[in-house]
Amino acid sequence: MIVDRIGWSARTLFSFFFMVIAATACTFPGQTKQEIVHTFFLNPEGMAVPGRGGAGKGSTAVLLVNLPQTRAGFDTERIAYLRRSHEVSYYAASEWVDTPARMLAPLLVRAFERIGAWQTVVQMPSAVRGDYRIDSDNLTLGQEFFQHPSRVRLTLRAQLIDLRHSRPVGAKRFEILEEAPSEDAYGGVIAANRAVAKLLEEIADWLSGCHNEETVGHCN
Repeated sequence: MIVDRIGWSARTLFSFFFMVIAATACTFPGQTKQEIVHTFFLNPEGMAVPGRGGAGKGSTAVLLVNLPQTRAGFDTERIAYLRRSHEVSYYAASEWVDTPARMLAPLLVRAFERIGAWQTVVQMPSAVRGDYRIDSDNLTLGQEFFQHPSRVRLTLRAQLIDLRHSRPVGAKRFEILEEAPSEDAYGGVIAANRAVAKLLEEIADWLSGCHNEETVGHCN
């Protein structure tokens, strides 16, 4: 009788440990079921960058384009969203292929090249000596759920510097709001690309005017 009880207790104890190990196995390294992460990039289509008859092909001026400086909380590959003011969150399974600043920089270069006012447009850092330089900061890119439908807010402050005379030519803050077609990360990505396309048009138009005026205060 005692032997049967001992055997039953041993079997029960073994079953208990087996269940504990099975229940905790998913926490071991390499055993976690990974959630699929969707990666997106900025590639706005239909960029129609206006020009104002700048210096054109005869220009010898070189424009340098600095990497935009991003506001804290947005300098990450994680796709940001806000459900209330002053609190930024990030999608768990969706991210950018790179930070917004690094994705935006080459798009700015392409937009400025289309103006036709510069001999060369060079993305910094570079050893090339320039005649003008574009600095930009306060970059934010986030999907806001303050209303329905949600919308993406894209902000950027740009400044044109005349390097030949060491003086600022002008500065302007841009803000684009674009409604998202769906209330998820992909809807935010679509809206972000549309917002970037509008930003590129506006900043290229502003820069073209600054170059034509070439006078402090005329393109603020």
